[in-house]
Amino acid sequence: MHDDEQRFWRDKPLDALTDREWEALCDGCGRCCVWKFEDADSGEILYTDIRCASFDDNHCRCQHYAERKMRVPDCLDIRSFTDAQFAWLPESCAYRLRHAGKPLFDWHPLISGDPASVHRAGISLQHKTVCGDHFSEADIIRHIIDPDEPGNDHAV
Repeated sequence: MHDDEQRFWRDKPLDALTDREWEALCDGCGRCCVWKFEDADSGEILYTDIRCASFDDNHCRCQHYAERKMRVPDCLDIRSFTDAQFAWLPESCAYRLRHAGKPLFDWHPLISGDPASVHRAGISLQHKTVCGDHFSEADIIRHIIDPDEPGNDHAV
C-alpha cells in the first residue's frame, strides 16, 4: 500500500471509501450505539448513556454487526445518511468530520496508530453505558449525557 492509500481519511470523500476504509474510519467510540432523541422545542439531538442491546460495553463494538439491521431494525446505517442526518452523530465522530471536510482528531486510531487511544482520550463510551431493557420515558431523561464532553460519563 503506498502512502496515499494509507492516508485515505485525509482527502477521500466518504462515498468513495472502500468497505475496508469505511470500517477503519470508525474510531470505536460507541456513541452511535446509544439511545438518542431530538428535543421537540429546540431541535437539539440529545444523547443518553443507554446502549443498544447489541452493543458490547467492554469493547465498544456491536456484538452482531453483520446482522445489526435485522436484529435492531432502527439501527443507524451511517453509510446511507443524508446530509442532515450527520447531525445525529457527535461532533467528534470521524464520519461526521469527514463529511464536513474536517480532519480527524489526534486521538483517532488512524492518526495515533493505537485502537485504545479513543478510550484513553475519554471519547469512547467504554464501561459508561447501561443496558436499555428496562427504562420508562421518565427514566430516560435522567440518562442524558453530553457526548462531546470528553470523559463525561455522568448524566446531565
